[in-house]
Amino acid sequence: MHIPHITPTADAALSQALLDAIDNKTKPLGSLGRLEALAAQLGLIQRATTVRIVDPAILVFAGDHGVVAEGVSAYPQDVTWQMVENFLAEGAAINVFARQNGCALHVVDAGVNHDFGPRPGLLDRKVAKGTRNFATEPAMSRQQLEAALEHGMALVRDLPGTVLGFGEMGIGNTTAAAAIMHKLTGLPLPHCVGAGTGLSIDGIQRKQQVIAAAVEQHAGASDPLDVLTTFGGFEIAMMTGAMLKAAELRKVLLIDGFIVTSALLVATRLQPAILDYCVFAHASSENGHRLMLDALGAEPLLQLGLRLGEGTGSALALPLLHAAANFLNEMATFASAQVSTGAQ
Repeated sequence: MHIPHITPTADAALSQALLDAIDNKTKPLGSLGRLEALAAQLGLIQRATTVRIVDPAILVFAGDHGVVAEGVSAYPQDVTWQMVENFLAEGAAINVFARQNGCALHVVDAGVNHDFGPRPGLLDRKVAKGTRNFATEPAMSRQQLEAALEHGMALVRDLPGTVLGFGEMGIGNTTAAAAIMHKLTGLPLPHCVGAGTGLSIDGIQRKQQVIAAAVEQHAGASDPLDVLTTFGGFEIAMMTGAMLKAAELRKVLLIDGFIVTSALLVATRLQPAILDYCVFAHASSENGHRLMLDALGAEPLLQLGLRLGEGTGSALALPLLHAAANFLNEMATFASAQVSTGAQ
């Protein structure tokens, strides 16, 4: 299986040109804060001092998890397919926010335990009807993992646009994400496990116990793809492939919350330069997300107490990308506006 090669965006000459362009806008130095760093990042990704936000889109990947049989979620597995129906009916939060911000939304069946049949607006890339229960056996086969990665890459290959956001839906997927985080960062398991869909304290402890036992059982899973095969979900694996391809194509990657970041964590272990292309939308209130961001050296744009998933954080951060691009492209310089510069 081919893993896309991702080129670092580092370019000293272009960085200086972008800094000069930003500093010569009609404002005190650094006064647009994070937007200035974001504008420079966009310029490095697009290799230009004039940047474009064209046809932004969000991919929402849905998949079910066999580990829900262990009682790790406050919601039944049927909620996964029911929420996919809600996406298709344009009734979910992500539909509202994507529509509000002029962002295309694509819903992908990566592995939902339900037969949808041909449906307008649904991209059927089902690998299987959910993963196996990783408490007793690996979540997927290596062949299934490769199929999921390849589907993710192919989806991105066919999409236009310069910005791609990521979202997910899958009852039980915070359990998979926590296991991936624990295995790939080495952080203590209690730091990685949270309430997910709203577990009680007892429920969180049960979730920790299930993951701990599975990690012990599958102690041989250590490299990134083995970890993803053993503990992951089809939606997480498909996102990983999509992220790798998007960065190879020099798209801006809008990273959502805990589960999306776990997919990126795998991708960074395969191609570390992918981080150059990532804009981290927000810090989720799901336990572990802030620590996962810290492990990646990431600084999120927003902190709104979100923990919904679906790509909602990606959609809400999109206006900030537009703002960064627009000030870089359209704001007057001191010279063009005939405004005096500050004291030298």
